[in-house]
Amino acid sequence: MYKCNSRRLQELIEQFSRFGATDNGGVTRLSLSNEDILARNYFCECCEALGMNIQIDDMGNIYATLPGKKNVPPIVMGSHLDSVEKGGRFDGVLGVLTAIEAIRTIKENGIDIEIPLTIVNFTNEEGARFDPAMMSSGVITSKFAKEKMLQSTDKNGISFQEALQASGYQGKKEHRLTEALAYLELHIEQGPILEAQQCEIGVVEGVLGMVCYELTITGQSNHAGTTPMSMRKDPMIVASTIITELHEQLGNIDEQLVYTFGRMHVTPNIHTVIPNKVTFTIDSRHQKPEVMQQVEDILLALPEMAAGCSIQPVKLWGRETVYFDTTICHEVEQACQRFGYTAHRMFSGAGHDAQYMASIVPSAMIFVPSIQGKSHCEEEATTFEDCVKGADILLETVLTLQTKFSMGETYTLH
Repeated sequence: MYKCNSRRLQELIEQFSRFGATDNGGVTRLSLSNEDILARNYFCECCEALGMNIQIDDMGNIYATLPGKKNVPPIVMGSHLDSVEKGGRFDGVLGVLTAIEAIRTIKENGIDIEIPLTIVNFTNEEGARFDPAMMSSGVITSKFAKEKMLQSTDKNGISFQEALQASGYQGKKEHRLTEALAYLELHIEQGPILEAQQCEIGVVEGVLGMVCYELTITGQSNHAGTTPMSMRKDPMIVASTIITELHEQLGNIDEQLVYTFGRMHVTPNIHTVIPNKVTFTIDSRHQKPEVMQQVEDILLALPEMAAGCSIQPVKLWGRETVYFDTTICHEVEQACQRFGYTAHRMFSGAGHDAQYMASIVPSAMIFVPSIQGKSHCEEEATTFEDCVKGADILLETVLTLQTKFSMGETYTLH
């Protein structure tokens, strides 16, 4: 077994943390921003120094490939370099940097490579600048229409197409990743489970199914000081009642179900005016489709009217649970056993590029612990010791797959 270099990986993480560094130790590196371009440039420099070939597709996805002796599709590792606003130093980027460290370890140990190895940086995974999240992996796996994605705009009215053209990272459609023997994505957990269970590695079996609804409660505006309570049609009161009732009903379905009342808009949002409209979202996630169906049944059973206000639930989007390749998950778990690292099989509650890649390539994910489960914030942290343990497992799994693929084994989507 080969062990990755902890100090070298730490220095690489610290270097990338400078691209978009915030005052409180986090990172703001929105997709195709100047900060993202600096990170992309340095990523390419690192890979070219390792003798890797760089290709860029029409969505700005970057592929760095270390040639193998065999002319076959590659084993792919990677994630994304972009962040949310005032995010952390590890989310996404760690999957790219551990892949670089894996290649560096391969090169310094003179390990023969039969199967090509590719590191991918997917564009606009976060969706923090351009909707939706996981945009570019979604395009290359036919989840999203490219033309529609190109028209997505940021808060300043700049379209994704304009930003991509200005970045210098608009490549060719024929460079898209359409075929690979396997895809592995290392990521921070972004949750508290591994730390709570004192486990070093998460063997990710899939991504939870989810559904997101927006509820619109429409009432009637009037003066806040002159309208008797008995004569009001107040959508805020109705919305708060619905949220309380949904919390009680959904909380009794299954202890593994998670749900969030996230975005809320109040119109006209003036303290002296009774609102005339309140909209809010509910995001719900669970592995089992029958549980998700119960959630939808409850939402669709809401009354059409309450306290003089109309109630309209609209489904914004949803996804079924994505299951990763069971054989590759097994290889990840076996690698943990060989290193003596404690492992925990789990599902991801957050979305990742791997969930789209799994539709075209046998895929799996590796999680490393998040301190206090924090992510998408400047306080996000993972110990460098846990980072290198994840890199060890990534490398060991890739080398195992190298051996098996070289001997003629193949994995199929299942």
